[in-house]
Amino acid sequence: MGMRGFGRRMVAVAAALGAVALTTGTASAADKEPTGPVQPNIVAAAIYSVAQPTIAPPGANDWDCTPSEDHPNPVLLSNGTTANAYENWANLSQLLADEGYCVFAGNFGGSPGSVLQTVGPVAGTASQLATFGDKVLEATGASKLDVVGHSQGGMNPRYWIKNLGGASKIDKLIGLSPSNYGTSLFGLLSAIQAIPPARDVVGAACPSCNEQSTGSEFITDLNAGGDTVPDVDYTVIQTKYDEVVTPYTNAYLKPASNVKNILLQDICSQDFTDHLGIPYDPIAQREVLNALDPQNAVTPKCVYVPPVIG
Repeated sequence: MGMRGFGRRMVAVAAALGAVALTTGTASAADKEPTGPVQPNIVAAAIYSVAQPTIAPPGANDWDCTPSEDHPNPVLLSNGTTANAYENWANLSQLLADEGYCVFAGNFGGSPGSVLQTVGPVAGTASQLATFGDKVLEATGASKLDVVGHSQGGMNPRYWIKNLGGASKIDKLIGLSPSNYGTSLFGLLSAIQAIPPARDVVGAACPSCNEQSTGSEFITDLNAGGDTVPDVDYTVIQTKYDEVVTPYTNAYLKPASNVKNILLQDICSQDFTDHLGIPYDPIAQREVLNALDPQNAVTPKCVYVPPVIG
């Protein structure tokens, strides 16, 4: 998490200290989970989720949803580090549902009922995500699903693909500012790794933070032998104003016939969205829709998009 993003996140954390856990946030098949309202940005969603950290994002987790002929793959949304499902997806989830997709999201890698999720070891979070994905496939009767992830959530499904049988279950992986090659966090995270006491403090609260450091053992192992597999289509959507994944090019996957790396500013120079804002960015959202359904792709409209913070 970047310096500005870190400060904003700490405000949310402080507010969450008195929050009461309401539910587990991962309903069983045949349940229709309660959902929260659509939010305009991640800050508004984070504030709302403090009181209801396990509520599903709008349009998501209808376990009676049957995929359509046009959109046969359900879409699984994968959260970024520290983010819960509602905070991350309180806009895109409804957009996807309105487009006719069966949409699912859950909270993994955190204490049940906590506002902070996706902080545990990446392998554990990916394993929980994979189990949830199996439930989605069983409930919908689909043979494969598509995954849309933000930050760590765009990277950790690759562990599922490589180590947990995900290559036969995931058709498309779309990452919004994913931490595919880790981050130096402008040198801060790299410096922390060089100081064992500081590294241990960070690791106690957020093991996945250390694992996402550039050159970490986890990142090295994940990318060893190639960072993609032939049977999955990969799309990376990134902003050059990313203040969390630094350098921003660490989000990109190696060139391949099944890889598409997209820079938002190549589409629209007026788009100043940052790491936290990208799941709510209308140009990025359009590119998500295009990646999910390339045969009906629409050129995004170039509009001014300010950063979430600053």
